[in-house]
Amino acid sequence: MALLEAQRRLESIFTQLPPQHRETILSFAEFLFAQTTPESPAKPQIKPRPPNESVISAIKRLSQSYPMLDKAKMLDETSNLMTEHILKGRDSVEIIDELEAIFLRHYKEKIT
Repeated sequence: MALLEAQRRLESIFTQLPPQHRETILSFAEFLFAQTTPESPAKPQIKPRPPNESVISAIKRLSQSYPMLDKAKMLDETSNLMTEHILKGRDSVEIIDELEAIFLRHYKEKIT
């Protein structure tokens, strides 16, 4: 069965169930998920930093270089650096250096 077809079928069944049965299905799905062996994340495909790169371009480049990372977990750190650059005038090179370090740290945390 194709993934999309299975998702649609599951959603159709799930929405018709009473709340206590929905909770049972969610608990079972979480149990099954916990039993799966996590795959090791893909290796990053680091794209080189172009000269005169903007902070926004750096975030896009790093996001493409590290597609396996959950960007939501990094949002606070990256937005703080962006704010420091825009509102406080911190140099873009310094900010990009820190962004690269953040992405690398999050990748290392993911693989260990």
